[in-house]
Amino acid sequence: MKALFVGLGSIGQRHLRNLKAIVGDNLEISAYRVTRTAPVLNSVMQVVTDAKHKDHYDIKEFDNLDKALANKPDIVFVTNPNSHHMEVALKAANAGCHLLIEKPLATSLDEVEQLKAVVKEKNLVAMVAYQFRFHPGLQLVKKWLQTGHLGRLVSARMTHGEYMPGWHPYEDYRDTYAARSELGGGTLVTQIHEFDVALWLFGLPKSVFAVGGHLSNLDIDVEDCVTSLLSCQWQQRPLPVTIELDYLRKPAVKELSIIGDEGSLLLNFSKNELSLNIREGDIHEVKSFASLERNQLFIDEMQHFLNAIKNKEQPVVDLHLGAQSLQIALGARQSLQSGQVEFLTPIQAL
Repeated sequence: MKALFVGLGSIGQRHLRNLKAIVGDNLEISAYRVTRTAPVLNSVMQVVTDAKHKDHYDIKEFDNLDKALANKPDIVFVTNPNSHHMEVALKAANAGCHLLIEKPLATSLDEVEQLKAVVKEKNLVAMVAYQFRFHPGLQLVKKWLQTGHLGRLVSARMTHGEYMPGWHPYEDYRDTYAARSELGGGTLVTQIHEFDVALWLFGLPKSVFAVGGHLSNLDIDVEDCVTSLLSCQWQQRPLPVTIELDYLRKPAVKELSIIGDEGSLLLNFSKNELSLNIREGDIHEVKSFASLERNQLFIDEMQHFLNAIKNKEQPVVDLHLGAQSLQIALGARQSLQSGQVEFLTPIQAL
């Protein structure tokens, strides 16, 4: 197997390490890198001093994407800044490569249909990397909702707040893609996992309304605190879903709360704990996932992607779903700018 990594920041190196761990020696890895400023990191996000990517990972480096694709990789991992995802993905798909694209799929929907058409024409597997789809707590929430544990759903809330300067202590947060509009940053697309979870659990909302913006003293030019209200439906009834995102909280907060007319649940990702409360019988149940290591989500994601290629199957988040979560995030951003409710038109699947 030949794999090409476009970008080797923290997430690119994580995918690279996991790919090597799963595939083993039958693997040839190359990389196309532009800035080459990211340090080599170990599995616990510590800098490996005086190490070079080429030697540390035993990879071949290219300074030109066309030359890298001429090496005929089987898979391309698109792990560069958000604003460059689509350009790379289109070139790689046209070269006949399977794709794992880091979230978000892109920073606009302009070329998504073109990419979908190429992937379909060439019978490729293209997956958008949303590792929380593999969280056992979220999978159990999905199951509980389908079996009606909470009765009629009346509201849901998701919160993700984390202090941006503390994400990667080895680099200046002001230089990261998440902090810069030209690289496709901002909390709405950087912390887009919550929109994907909302899509997965409740479907595409009819509309979105958002308030917030760049409200802190962080030295960035993108939004850092946004609250979005999604108008969803559950069993043909209205379901308000609130999503709170910010670059500020310390310690980090990441939670999912769902309320029904027969019970409620709370998934605390920091504690990896899911609690269920049922009013009838005064039932309180707690499921612990304390032994779950964060990297296991990425390993399961990688294994799923490789199996999808092997079996020629649709991945759990294909381009269509990746485009829908992006559509919600972009709708929230448009609402933030206009002060109006943004209505979402369903994207047609090819």
